[in-house]
Amino acid sequence: MIVALDFDRGRGLRERKKARTREAIQHEALRLISTQGYEATTCEQIAAAADVSPATLFRYFATKEDIVLQDVYDPMIAEAVSGRPSRETPLTAVRRGVADVLAEVVPDELDAVRHRTALILSVPALRARSREQQDGLAAHLAAALAARTGTDVGNLDIEVAAAVCAASMAVAVQRWARDGGDLPAHVDEALSAIAGLSRTTRR
Repeated sequence: MIVALDFDRGRGLRERKKARTREAIQHEALRLISTQGYEATTCEQIAAAADVSPATLFRYFATKEDIVLQDVYDPMIAEAVSGRPSRETPLTAVRRGVADVLAEVVPDELDAVRHRTALILSVPALRARSREQQDGLAAHLAAALAARTGTDVGNLDIEVAAAVCAASMAVAVQRWARDGGDLPAHVDEALSAIAGLSRTTRR
């Protein structure tokens, strides 16, 4: 997800300016790619459209792939999960933390997210690197789950829970990009499916 939510509260002026520059670069990248294709769009074109220098663009994003793939949501989700009550199970904490973050997203922003996801799935180079995105979310979730329970981040239960939740969310986002509907509902349904796995019997 590339769009920034209204999380400017508590951030300094410099951080807000940096966030807005990053958002402008990503917005212009998607606009250009939509009209002329991924391969035909250059970083120089994106920088010009965003009214920044190529050097500034590369301070924010190392490659063109990163412009599309970089996700601002992972740390937001991690913060929401780490703030959940310690009595909640890891799955419940993730479900409710993710729901809290997604509740902040307005419809126009969701349209941009869906467009970006569809682009990632349609470009082989982006699709291949999207696994790194899933791994990054898993790392954020593991840190959040460990923090809220006082458990070591390398604990097997924590690592498995984070990896499974991240994979389930990736499936949900891909299904939403393909089929439409309500993203929070897709994500919650996918996370709920995890609990059902232990009750599934072979027919």
